[in-house]
Amino acid sequence: MDLTQGSLEEKNERAKKMMLWFGIISLFMSFAGLTSAVIISRSRPDWSNDLQLPIIFLYSVFVIIISSLTYILAKRALKNNNRKNASLFLITTFVLGIVFIVMQFEGFNTLINSGYYLTGQTSDPKASFIFLIAFVHILHVAVGLICIMVVIYNHFKQKYTADKMLGLTLAGTFWHFIDILWVFLYLLLYFIA
Repeated sequence: MDLTQGSLEEKNERAKKMMLWFGIISLFMSFAGLTSAVIISRSRPDWSNDLQLPIIFLYSVFVIIISSLTYILAKRALKNNNRKNASLFLITTFVLGIVFIVMQFEGFNTLINSGYYLTGQTSDPKASFIFLIAFVHILHVAVGLICIMVVIYNHFKQKYTADKMLGLTLAGTFWHFIDILWVFLYLLLYFIA
């Protein structure tokens, strides 16, 4: 396929999708580096094998998966010209994203109340990695929420139709990526760390 062919709109659409995928690949590489650091560091003598992930992190896995499903339902509703349901599902996705972040901070509080800290004399490498990985992921969820806010705004301005939903699709791709990423990170921290 010749990327230089097509209308200006088609070229812009391809360019935006390509930029998104470059961003996702760079995020993937960053988290792959963190994953490698966890795997290598867990052989350290000061690695805490007693530290368990707070249960709220598991609950947050389910919240983030449900948020992906509500986004899919929003897109499907828009394709069927059901703007009311699309609105409902987009707002639900946004709310679930906020709930996810609140749950992450509650997980941090649980760790702190158990005596684990990010840094300092009472910290250990495993706890530090949990804090770091979860916090960096929260930052990406916040970016995803900003994207969803833009999508909701554009949806209410009726910029999306069943045939024209590039922004909705791009934001959805990013949202699903960070959702899948959290599932992976949780499994990494639960089973490997």
